[in-house]
Amino acid sequence: MAITRLGPNQSINLASNITGTLPTGNGGTGATSFSPGKVLQVVTDDLTSEFTLSSSQTFTATGLTLNITPSATSSKIMLFASLGGSYINQSDNRVIASFFRDSTNLGEPNKGNGNLGSHESDGRVIGHMGLSYLDSPSSNSQITYSVKVRLEDASGAGQISQNNVPSTITAMEIGA
Repeated sequence: MAITRLGPNQSINLASNITGTLPTGNGGTGATSFSPGKVLQVVTDDLTSEFTLSSSQTFTATGLTLNITPSATSSKIMLFASLGGSYINQSDNRVIASFFRDSTNLGEPNKGNGNLGSHESDGRVIGHMGLSYLDSPSSNSQITYSVKVRLEDASGAGQISQNNVPSTITAMEIGA
């Protein structure tokens, strides 16, 4: 094939004059490949009713649950949770929140992924808890993620989404 130099006002007919396969940025094959770090899917769930926790030092399901099926075993899952209207009614106590993958606790066994504590003399604290965690599930099967909470001291009580302030869990699949 001869190579022709184009003048300043000439153009190439891409439909008939270009042949072959164009490379993709990551060395893949085009539509079936993806770049590392790209968000592939986002799944979310909301809790808009109050969840009350009392006398429990065991992680308890809040109702914030979602399912996601990674497209590749190399994908990572970025988890975020926003627990609005979090409340604790006792001084020197904490509501501890943790992400779970199926039945596996992804946080510290005793500290979870975040907590709301009270050191006030009257023990009443209303606040917001934000959690995040990057998971590497090494699976392309459906995974259930949830947020569970527990009390540090079983003699207290706590709430999530007090006064129906929404709480949310979000999972984002990140291509690796």
